Amino acid sequence: MRKKKANLIHFGIEITKPHSKEMYNHNDKVAEELKMNISNAWKELTKNFNGLVMDMDWSGVKEDSKLVKLQKNVMYFSYGDGYTVKDVQDEFYNELENMANWQIHEVYAYACFEGLVPRVKQGMVGFDWEKMNYWTDSINC
Repeated sequence: MRKKKANLIHFGIEITKPHSKEMYNHNDKVAEELKMNISNAWKELTKNFNGLVMDMDWSGVKEDSKLVKLQKNVMYFSYGDGYTVKDVQDEFYNELENMANWQIHEVYAYACFEGLVPRVKQGMVGFDWEKMNYWTDSINC
């Protein structure tokens, strides 16, 4: 008879399949912080972007800018002629607000890897993959 392998413990939470209520609660709390950090990064980038005005055509923003990189991380596609900065910003915030936890987990890891957002104390639990560990605490604490 095979012994059942013990469940892992991440950030003091037992990892179960399916996710437990404790895992969902933890991930919802982390998701709030991740979304807030992405939103703050967007605000900071738009504030510091020389000459950026809301009615400016988005195609005037350089493709290799941090602002476009953050936008693409969240939205997976780029905009061209005919879209204003305000159009893109409205869609950016809508996408961010409605993002599922698994998705924000992956997006944040990529954005952190690219230096667009800061690392956080703890990451989400129960997901099998991320670009990098975007948290600072030991996962086994």
